[in-house]
Amino acid sequence: MKWIDLSRTMVMPAHCDTYGHMNVRHYAAFFDDAGWHMLAMAGISLADIRKRGLGTVMVTLTIDFHHEITAGQLALVRGAFTKVGTKSFAYELRLYEADSMTHCATEKAVEVCFDTTERKGIALPDDMRRKLEALATP
Repeated sequence: MKWIDLSRTMVMPAHCDTYGHMNVRHYAAFFDDAGWHMLAMAGISLADIRKRGLGTVMVTLTIDFHHEITAGQLALVRGAFTKVGTKSFAYELRLYEADSMTHCATEKAVEVCFDTTERKGIALPDDMRRKLEALATP
């Protein structure tokens, strides 16, 4: 797998709960923002996907929390493709406190290629599958 830096941001006080660490809802938002860059990092542009009448839909998502992150700390999200199937692909995102590279949370996700007109899952186009497989291979 090839790990890719996807996004960097700062944890703001508004991201934090009454315990002083970032609230769960904001981990999901940080991961969601970063996840939009996964296909682009594989050389698959969102504009091209849209021109083909395609999209992707999330079918599985889990987040594991490992270490708290607090206001004023810098966050880095890195991602890697872990599996490519006929219709779907899986990836893992990791959120780090950027200064120490402390691993704070992990998201694992599976997305399915989606025909936006027919509103159903379809096979990944061969060119897209090849690009994803190239990054998912160890």
